[in-house]
Amino acid sequence: MIRPAFLKEGDTIGITCPARKISLAEIQPAIDILKSWNLNVLIGDTIGKEDHQYGGTDAERQSDMQRMLNNPNIKAIMAARGGYGTVRIMDNLDFRAFLDNPKWLIGFSDITYFHAQLSCNIGIESLHAIMPITFPTSTQAALMSLKDALFGKSLHYTFETHPFNRNGMMQGEIIGGNLSILYSILGTKTILDTTKKILLIEDLDEYLYHIDRMLLALKRAGKLKHLAGLIVGGMTEMKDNTIPFGKTAEEIIQEHVAAYDYPVCYQFPSGHISDNRALIMGRHASVAVGQIVEFKQA
Repeated sequence: MIRPAFLKEGDTIGITCPARKISLAEIQPAIDILKSWNLNVLIGDTIGKEDHQYGGTDAERQSDMQRMLNNPNIKAIMAARGGYGTVRIMDNLDFRAFLDNPKWLIGFSDITYFHAQLSCNIGIESLHAIMPITFPTSTQAALMSLKDALFGKSLHYTFETHPFNRNGMMQGEIIGGNLSILYSILGTKTILDTTKKILLIEDLDEYLYHIDRMLLALKRAGKLKHLAGLIVGGMTEMKDNTIPFGKTAEEIIQEHVAAYDYPVCYQFPSGHISDNRALIMGRHASVAVGQIVEFKQA
């Protein structure tokens, strides 16, 4: 797995909109913080553009991302926000210049499409972390984890256990991200190889029966069987029908991995939550699940 160069003071980070629209005012707090880290910020052409819900047309979003992929002076590219739209441009991007000058691609949620493409198809590490839209609501720990990851510091998190956790040590490359996106790439050219990997799943604003459906699809495809471990991030603002589904998201997950014996960690600080810690996708990590949970990634 290729590791992009870590950032140093004076480097340039680009912000673009591969999915939903966003204004310059909405990302200004993030720009200010990035500049306080002594980074230069290049604002993409899609910031402030609008095509219905998207940050510009598909062609505009693709062109903006392509320029940043091709620009050797940009050392990291941050998606301004998620939402929906990344998949509409992903297959038309040319990653040849990016392979010559790898850089960090940063984001979560809809940006899981890029994480999956890079870790499963291209072989380059990427950064599952906060985006400019979430900077103002992020914890200090989440902000500092992004800075640490970008500047090459080891990541080390400890937090309380959860009653559903299955104890043990998981070791392997981290892949995954948003459950809805992982479900949507099944059977596509973005090949999700989960064997001996640590799989991260998280989601937002989904019906509980749909969580069940998506996990069953991953299970039937063999994607839950041979994991090194499972990390369950925030399952945030789940919805139910008039007739209740009868289980929480965590209980649904627990049911579908009951047949396997790998460690499982619930309520990991990742996803659509304020304490969304940085994780380097495609890089080896160790997660000790016991009386406390300890995550390490060098």
